[in-house]
Amino acid sequence: MKKRLAFAICAAVLVVFVVAAATMSEEYVPGDPMKVGFIYVGPIGDLGWSHAHDDARLVCEETFPWLETVYVENVAEGDEGLYIDQLIQEEGCDVVLATSFGFMDGTLAGAQRYPDKILAHCSGYKRNPNMMTYMADFYQIYYLNGLMAGALSETGKIAYVGAFPIPEVKRHMSAFAIGAREVNPDIEVHARWIYEWFSPTAAKEATEALIAEGCDVFAFTEDSPTVVQVAAESDLTSFGHYSPMYEFGPDHIISGQIAHWEAIYLDFLAKVYAGVYTAHNIENLDYWWLLQEKAVEMGAEPGMLINPVFVEDLQAVMHNDPLLGTISVYDLVLKRMEQMSDPSMIFDPFSGPIYDRNGELRVPAGSRMSVLELTTMEWAVDGIVGPYPGEP
Repeated sequence: MKKRLAFAICAAVLVVFVVAAATMSEEYVPGDPMKVGFIYVGPIGDLGWSHAHDDARLVCEETFPWLETVYVENVAEGDEGLYIDQLIQEEGCDVVLATSFGFMDGTLAGAQRYPDKILAHCSGYKRNPNMMTYMADFYQIYYLNGLMAGALSETGKIAYVGAFPIPEVKRHMSAFAIGAREVNPDIEVHARWIYEWFSPTAAKEATEALIAEGCDVFAFTEDSPTVVQVAAESDLTSFGHYSPMYEFGPDHIISGQIAHWEAIYLDFLAKVYAGVYTAHNIENLDYWWLLQEKAVEMGAEPGMLINPVFVEDLQAVMHNDPLLGTISVYDLVLKRMEQMSDPSMIFDPFSGPIYDRNGELRVPAGSRMSVLELTTMEWAVDGIVGPYPGEP
């Protein structure tokens, strides 16, 4: 009984300490030097998601003389709250940026615990007066990659190696399928989940299994170039993910998705420094930045939209579009990119009619999916084959 009582007293003291620390923390004064903490789900050397965020962190440090940054890497989803406390209480951070979907609830709890600090959560949808959300989203790029995959596949089966079945990955997979089936209505996108953000071993096994199923073009969400490398070893093609991956398959990588998180970070932190954003007015702030804002880029590497190895093949595949007429897939990719980069968003991949793979009309003709619908998407578009956890 004495041990239990002592434990209860210690727990109560800890709660009082955390509450007191939160109460005593100071609000950032615009124009003062700023310290920002980054929380990464993977290692910064992963060449994927966390690597791209850390590149952006370094850009911010180089750009703003008043900025100091710190980071923690390899943080398990569910442990983010501990690191939020550390970054604020021990490191003295004014702003904390949590960079994984699985950090959402812990970041919200941290924002409520430190109401005078500024927190931001990447890829989620929950907010607080002092917590905003942001995303440099790839769904437009995945659609463009899908157009090319549909044109270049010889087997009619293309693949997507997914990390976790969360809305972000699901909308990217669906955008990939929409693009592929626009140029080849009979194509199948074979899905396989590895339940890891960074696991070269799991990515290798999934890619090999999909090759055995007859897939010949690969896209993925996993923070290493493994899928690119394994596909290339079998003389199959792929798309890079998050960071430039051309060097890992120069004769086999078609294009890819490249993130420019610095576009969001530079804008947001400059406005915090100027006092535009404070700990009291960012509840409704959501950076949903795409091609138009130059937060994302299509390419095998910066400046290489499409690997020259595949240009001639894409130019040879013709597509009949209701509005554009007969056009090569190569030109269609460039046209769609131009349309989606236009401020008026002339074209969007998630424009109706769109049916899910159970035949239900999800997006009526004349409608487009909203940002909220995209960020909470659980269903699979027609053409996706394989397990789909969480599907309604």
